Amino acid sequence: MAVILSPTPAPPPCLSRTASRTVPGLLGLLSFVSSSVFALREHARFGTTGYDLGIFGQAVRSYAEGRAPASELRAATAPTGFAGDAYPLLGDHFHPVLALLAPLYRLVPRVETLLVAQAALVALAVYVVARTAQRHLPGRKFAPVAVGTACGLGWGVQQLIGFDFHEVAFAVPLLALACRAYLDGRTRAAACWAAALLLVKEDLGATTAVLGLLLARQDRRVGLALTAGSLLGAVLIVYGVIPAFAADGQYVYLAQTPGSSAASGAYGLLDGWHVKALTVLLLLAATGGLVLRSPLAWLLLPTLAWRFTSANPAHWEPGLHYSAVLVPIAFAALVDALRRGARLPLSVPLAVALLLLPVQPVAALVTPGFWRDGPREAAARRAVELVPDGARVAASNSLAPHLTDRATVHLVADGVLDRRPVVEWIVADRAEKYPAGAVGGVLERAAAAGWRVVREEAGIVVLARTGQRA
Repeated sequence: MAVILSPTPAPPPCLSRTASRTVPGLLGLLSFVSSSVFALREHARFGTTGYDLGIFGQAVRSYAEGRAPASELRAATAPTGFAGDAYPLLGDHFHPVLALLAPLYRLVPRVETLLVAQAALVALAVYVVARTAQRHLPGRKFAPVAVGTACGLGWGVQQLIGFDFHEVAFAVPLLALACRAYLDGRTRAAACWAAALLLVKEDLGATTAVLGLLLARQDRRVGLALTAGSLLGAVLIVYGVIPAFAADGQYVYLAQTPGSSAASGAYGLLDGWHVKALTVLLLLAATGGLVLRSPLAWLLLPTLAWRFTSANPAHWEPGLHYSAVLVPIAFAALVDALRRGARLPLSVPLAVALLLLPVQPVAALVTPGFWRDGPREAAARRAVELVPDGARVAASNSLAPHLTDRATVHLVADGVLDRRPVVEWIVADRAEKYPAGAVGGVLERAAAAGWRVVREEAGIVVLARTGQRA
């Protein structure tokens, strides 16, 4: 990746605080409202899933109850030999930052709290990116509007909002704050914001290490300390902390690389390059190609490297939430390139974002069908209401997150009826596709075992184990 490595320009003088925060604040507020409304409505229409909103809901509920994060839903895809009821999530990924949501969850013990929190984190990133453009491009009054809006509508951020909740939502504002501090020349602040990424997810340690190398050009001691500390922390997390919590004593994703005997599939490094090229092309298009004109572009490489070398094709594509961490870096790099003298009308990144808007999740807000409940949604709502509080229930992927706040929820998957303690209720959508074929098999076994059908409507079925009262 070819990037400019010229000395960092001196930051411009500060603007009036009241005047300078108005536009970024309004952009952040607009982002928060639109993201929250979309996410809450998507959940209400059963568009969210147990994998992953339900899992994270169980994790935050665990923290709120003073327990280590664990998930009964995640137990459905636990390593072979795991016989527990709830899988220890710190043995899957390292994301203790989720504990910050526990106080909010105690106040509002609903999974929707996570969706609103994610919208707030994205809104904070939009505000910071807009402020960064305002500070470092003082001659362009349109800069905060164009850059902030393009960031909020960026395809990576939109895909994060569009698919449940994920811990990387915390990384989006942290990266925006770290990049802004870097551009301001505040090396210690940049290092502190970046160091916090180690608490978000284990793969971000490499990104933090790269930022340390960039900071070393401004402050050698701080930069090298951040690089060394983040690399050491990442190694300890991947080889020590996660295996200590994992049921099989391994960090499972380390074995899922191309060429590994444990890799999920026969994909190699050279597979799927048309998909990978599209991901890179969208990243370049979002900034008019100027992302490569800033040293901050180096921060993109760790995330792109692990994704493109993954044996899982879902990691290669621009969809899902994996590109969210790239967005604040890309737009900070755009601001850096423009302040260094690169030429690009700010209408270009804004136009790219607007051109992609019709295929982004938030576009559904102006679609009439998004606000109407069909027979399936109405039936699903009545079905989950039949499950009593505190019950042990097996639920389909799309129904699970509607029960995790008040019940012990397992996924309708192979073996769920054999769990101990036993599940007492089944709430299933016959059209559910994940796990493939699982719903039909579980319902057949339940019928053979004498489970009682409590309700069946529009393909949504509720069963109670013999002896349970509806």
